[in-house]
Amino acid sequence: MQPIASARRALTAGAVAAVICTGSATAAVSAPTTGPDSYGELHSLADLSAQRLGTAELVAAAKWGTGAPVDDPVREQQVLDAAARQARDVQADPVATVQIFRDQIEANKQVQRALHSRWNAAPADAPEEIPDLSAVRERINRLNLALVRVIAVSAAPREAPSCRATLTAAAVHVRHGRRLDGVRTTALVRALRSVCAGAS
Repeated sequence: MQPIASARRALTAGAVAAVICTGSATAAVSAPTTGPDSYGELHSLADLSAQRLGTAELVAAAKWGTGAPVDDPVREQQVLDAAARQARDVQADPVATVQIFRDQIEANKQVQRALHSRWNAAPADAPEEIPDLSAVRERINRLNLALVRVIAVSAAPREAPSCRATLTAAAVHVRHGRRLDGVRTTALVRALRSVCAGAS
């Protein structure tokens, strides 16, 4: 097993995506410990992000069925405003929370666009039923609140120098545990881009 310090130095932004997509460094960055709950908190954040991505197919199907565009600036701003408000309620940094949520939104849209592209190319694969978007959004709202709470309690590991390595290990395990395909794995990388302080 490679030392965690060596893995940490190797994990540039591009390498993080490669590690998550291939899972090749699972052993090298397996559950590093930087504090009592650092890995657990970042794993929870990654897992909630994956769960949120799990709603993208329903959202895409609802928009496909009604002809609505993937981009919905009004709804997106509502989500960001709610995240900032909830962050203040739980003593989380609203600026960091909103940035993480911007990435969550973009990742979700990334999956939606991929699905719409697939359905355009193969109409027979398109969903036949139109999901109730309001019901899907209720589920997303619950996930959003859970995410805000995890962001609040994960401030220390998100600011730690080891954050990128720890988060990568967590994301690899989430990817395997939830059996994410390539599209959703790439989207998970996008969703987690700003989790670690100073990340770009």
